[in-house]
Amino acid sequence: MDFDPWSPAFVADPYPAYAELRARGRVHWFEPTRQFLVPRHADVSALLRDRRLGRTYRHRFTDEDFGRTPPPAAHEPFHTLNDHGMLDLEPPDHTRIRRLVSKAFTPRTVERLRPYVHRLADDLVGSLVAEGGGDLLGAVAEPLPVAVIAEMLGIPESDRAPLRPWSADICGMYELNPDEETAARAVRASVEFSAYLRELIAERRASPGDDLISALIAAHDEGDRLSGQEMVSTCVLLLNAGHEATVNATVGGWWTLFRHPEQLAALRADPGLVPTAVEELLRHDTPLQLFERWVLDDIEIDGTVLPRGSEVALLFGSANRDADVFDRPGVLDLSRADNPHISFGAGIHYCIGAPLARMELAASMTALLRRAPALRPVREPERRPGFVMRGLEGLLVEV
Repeated sequence: MDFDPWSPAFVADPYPAYAELRARGRVHWFEPTRQFLVPRHADVSALLRDRRLGRTYRHRFTDEDFGRTPPPAAHEPFHTLNDHGMLDLEPPDHTRIRRLVSKAFTPRTVERLRPYVHRLADDLVGSLVAEGGGDLLGAVAEPLPVAVIAEMLGIPESDRAPLRPWSADICGMYELNPDEETAARAVRASVEFSAYLRELIAERRASPGDDLISALIAAHDEGDRLSGQEMVSTCVLLLNAGHEATVNATVGGWWTLFRHPEQLAALRADPGLVPTAVEELLRHDTPLQLFERWVLDDIEIDGTVLPRGSEVALLFGSANRDADVFDRPGVLDLSRADNPHISFGAGIHYCIGAPLARMELAASMTALLRRAPALRPVREPERRPGFVMRGLEGLLVEV
């Protein structure tokens, strides 16, 4: 199978194509997106840490210097929102913002959420069981991480309904070569989301609470500066990154389990496997398949020069199936102990919310194993058309 991110057959199962890429070499030029594809674990892991690559180039170059066309003016609200979040910044701005967020996003803060996360997971699963089943995505996978990150940020329950649609529309721009309709939805969501957050930030400034937005405002007022746009962009990034991958990992993980009944039976027999099961499901069918970087200074990989100004697509999904790193990489093994997957990235952009995501995934899995021990799918789900953000449209189950 060829690497074809717009083919439904490829999106359904990209792993054979990845195996071919790894076998053919360490780097491949892909003309449709004008990117270098990097499929092997060692290279992906090293390049995530290599400062010759960056999530942006504008801290060093103009678009003209870098040989790039500026984005269309009509897309400006999306790019303003996206480009001021720490995920798309490089030092020193990235360092400053991540330090601020880390102060408010401490392991102790995350650990304090544990009772809330487990209680909410149990309540959501209880409602699903009471109904005799339903859509696992809408009933459990989606509301749990959305509620948790909204709770952390201090977004009132009455305001949470638009968060997931806004996030989905914005994340559409992370697919390869998004069309104009996708861009228009992302721009509209960026405008609406930003306006809402500016109001909420103003409210928290006037009346602080015990939440992450108030903590960011306090840090700002104490001298660690965040511009107004950086504050908005940081909140959007935390909301989007704080649930998007977790939603897809939850639903995709259960669909994987249903297709591996012997592994699901082992998990049901020994819920102590949940921590390694979470890691293995993240590895086996990676929620974020690809991460992009700009080449800031020429890099040579295996005789191929990646020139400054080019773009690199680091294939997480492929790296997580690399036989040089993982024993029997195509096999789902929920007891796998040696599992250095890179589903949360690496280097300075390593996912700051990884401990929270792991907690949420373990909480929902534990609740479903305990309260719905005979959970099974009603029918095969439809896969979302996007390639980069790997997920399902839904997953109908009965208990």
